[in-house]
Amino acid sequence: MGPAARRYGRWAAAAAVLLPVAGCGAVVAEQGRPSPAVNGSPRHGQQHARADDGAPPHDPGASSAAPASRGPSAGPSASPGPGAGPCTAPAGPYQRRVEEFLGLPADGRQSEADCRAISAWQRREKLRPAVPGYAGVKTRSHLRVVEARRDPNAGGRCPETRDRIACVDLPRQLMWVQQGRKVLLGPVPIRSGKDGRPTRTGWNRISWRNEKHVSTIYKTPMPYAQFFNGGQAFHGVRDDVYDPDGGSHGCVNLTGADAKRLWETLRVGDRVYIWGRRAGT
Repeated sequence: MGPAARRYGRWAAAAAVLLPVAGCGAVVAEQGRPSPAVNGSPRHGQQHARADDGAPPHDPGASSAAPASRGPSAGPSASPGPGAGPCTAPAGPYQRRVEEFLGLPADGRQSEADCRAISAWQRREKLRPAVPGYAGVKTRSHLRVVEARRDPNAGGRCPETRDRIACVDLPRQLMWVQQGRKVLLGPVPIRSGKDGRPTRTGWNRISWRNEKHVSTIYKTPMPYAQFFNGGQAFHGVRDDVYDPDGGSHGCVNLTGADAKRLWETLRVGDRVYIWGRRAGT
């Protein structure tokens, strides 16, 4: 058990007795169909929901990100402190794409001015790449979230109804909450299941919640856990949700801050709609 799990010491011991089946990927269910909620009456910090009565909507086509406003063409030094030293990051695999977004000369080659502009944008977005100014996977993944901010549902994949719906876009690895056409939260980055433990698609509902949950299978903290399909849940993680090699056991991982905001937005009984497939799974 790691340091993070030990912080929940006493609670984890109780959870191991009370919640024997709760944890990411713990329940195998037919894809697109919700598993039964954990049996038993609600306990402190937990809530249960009514049964799902929804059905997947007609597939209107592939999702697409809406255009986003351009960033500045130049910025301060890519070093942690403004004005400190040259910016020397090499061109990354997404150099041209980031140049296009920032309104830089889109030649795919890194200049010091390009490096400074990319680094400045990364700082404004609170990204912390290993090499400031480098247009790598983390920067490209975050750019996908930024591009979706104007209208995350531009592709029409998530149904617009009177219900509050948590929309999970597996191909783009992002989610948001909407009610009708109004976006209540997000879009925010996520990390879904991989390596044979995919996040199940289709309609579900938030069946129960536990703010300080600890997985009884993996013995790891799942803060702000909101279960929607058997053992699969939204919850916060401490590691990098942008890590291309990382993945959950089926849960939808969020940053700690985003998981807390989602906890404050959703309620037991709110609907969840998940579609698509994560690249590489």
